[in-house]
Amino acid sequence: MKMLFGIGVVLLVLGIASFFIPLPQKEDHSVKVGDARIGVQTQHNERVPPVVSAALLLGGAVMMVAGRGRS
Repeated sequence: MKMLFGIGVVLLVLGIASFFIPLPQKEDHSVKVGDARIGVQTQHNERVPPVVSAALLLGGAVMMVAGRGRS
């Protein structure tokens, strides 16, 4: 039961962090001709959809309650 509680805490922290920390994305647009390479690399940050963050929060809270058990 303590393992379930620990997993719930991890999910809860990930859910909270996903609201504030963006995920970096890199894209490479290039053409290689022989030994030469011409291209552009773009980078942008995307946030996790709020529905996923809410699901992580809810799942973490449910696992914490279920893992608490009766000792």
